[in-house]
Amino acid sequence: MASSPALFTASRSQTLTYLLAVCPFSIAFLVYINSSISFVVTDLIGLRHGEGDAVGTLGFADELLALVACPLWGVLSDRIGVRHVCTAGYAIVALALVVFVQATNIYPQLLLGRLLFSIGGSAVSTMVTAVLPTVTRTTFNAQAYRASVSSELTITPERARNGHSIHLGDSNASPSARLSGFVGMCAGCGALVALVVFLPLAARFERMGLSPSQAIQRSYYLVAAVSLVISVVCFIGLRDLPGEDGKSWGVLWKRYDDEDDEDDDDLSIHGPKLPYWKQLTTALTLGFQNRSIGLGYVGGFVARASSVGISLFIPLAVNHYYRTSGLCDEEHEPVPGSGLGEIKKACPRAYIVASILTGVSQLVALIAAPAFGYLTDKSRRYNFPLLFAALMGIIGYILFAMLPNPLFERPDGNSAVFVVMALLGISQIGAIVCSLAVLSNGILRVSIDNETLRKLYEERRGRGDENDAEPDEAQSLLAGSVNRRLEHLSHLKGSIAGVYSLYGGAGILLLTKVGGLLFDILSSGTPFYIMAGFNGMLLVIGIVCGGINHFGPSAGRAR
Repeated sequence: MASSPALFTASRSQTLTYLLAVCPFSIAFLVYINSSISFVVTDLIGLRHGEGDAVGTLGFADELLALVACPLWGVLSDRIGVRHVCTAGYAIVALALVVFVQATNIYPQLLLGRLLFSIGGSAVSTMVTAVLPTVTRTTFNAQAYRASVSSELTITPERARNGHSIHLGDSNASPSARLSGFVGMCAGCGALVALVVFLPLAARFERMGLSPSQAIQRSYYLVAAVSLVISVVCFIGLRDLPGEDGKSWGVLWKRYDDEDDEDDDDLSIHGPKLPYWKQLTTALTLGFQNRSIGLGYVGGFVARASSVGISLFIPLAVNHYYRTSGLCDEEHEPVPGSGLGEIKKACPRAYIVASILTGVSQLVALIAAPAFGYLTDKSRRYNFPLLFAALMGIIGYILFAMLPNPLFERPDGNSAVFVVMALLGISQIGAIVCSLAVLSNGILRVSIDNETLRKLYEERRGRGDENDAEPDEAQSLLAGSVNRRLEHLSHLKGSIAGVYSLYGGAGILLLTKVGGLLFDILSSGTPFYIMAGFNGMLLVIGIVCGGINHFGPSAGRAR
């Protein structure tokens, strides 16, 4: 992948570091702590009652802090670089895992450990999005833009009003879309690493003769060591990334004022020259000004909510069915030393069924991830793969909510539940891969519209530049202004990635709190109807954006 210089500006080692270190382990450590936290609460802390409330509160606090931490890490990466944020993030995760198992009570010790993990986890999850346009970054060439201006547009208001526009990037290749498919696949592999390699560590240490509490501590120490190794790998492997020149810890406290850019209007944003607050507000407003970035934000909202809908509410719905149907009354003892928590001990069959169902959805997602990356590359104008994923989500979540039961092998079960789970897996990975690709393309491929061209021309006339310069020189002046404006989104990639994660965190909080409440009040199918509504919103917004791309003033020239 990295060997194709026409598509990827990063080296092979940088691309492999991104795909094999940043992407999978950003998910692996999160899945591990979410899957093992109940063991810490019951076996290490010794809490025997109210463990569900404690685990839920810790998870809610994690997501609440992530809402703030993700945008801040994104803004920070625009100053110090994505390499330093990745390195710091994995180092903080390693420290948090060690601190986590030193706790002797839930509040405040375990809570503080979880919040520390949230800070590190927010950094690495945000960088998954921020590094993607860096690895596939389109280089800016001033001479190319001058040629484009000369050939496509004579600098007059009349020609500007006739629908001419300047487009950035190679219209025949979208490396971000292609790579995003592998990003989704590597992230899925990270979840498998957590479940297959990390999670069984405690049971293995227990079989070696350690007590349950010692086994949990030893497993956390080992996973923390892995996180520290990944931190070092990121520090070495992400050196000299394209577009990261001049970014270091040394500029962290450097202040910039608006007066520093007195020659620039609100469209000429130079990333690092903006104060922190303006980096963040610019990234937020871009969601309403740029169709690709706005659609990417909404896709991230649905993608993160889908992950929770599958990993949290499907096991909850299965467990609820078993309990209300009296199927948990059967005596089933867990395998000694298996590490099953109290809920799994009480109804192990429900746990097995839920694991099979969610496993099917994740397997289908892994298989479909590269396909979505390839298809997104072929449909950058209308985003058909994203629309297809949203449609599959609407159908899948509604069907699951309407199923009489989630069983597949009992006499009253139905194997069609596997088809429904496949639809959910397709919807989830499609939202993840396509939203990353759409967002990255929005950062890398900017269109300068007619209004901007008129403003540039009038600005030059007002300053007397056109009167004092020959035509070629005037075109060079305009090309330089356009070039500066084209660069601003790339310089804000970290801030945009932070807002993308902010939308995703909001989707998680909204689904978990509202869906969880209505799960108890109305029915067990309510969270899945909410997810169908989220996907419906994404489908409508995607259709609107595609319609604007088709019927807009620059439709004849845009791909």
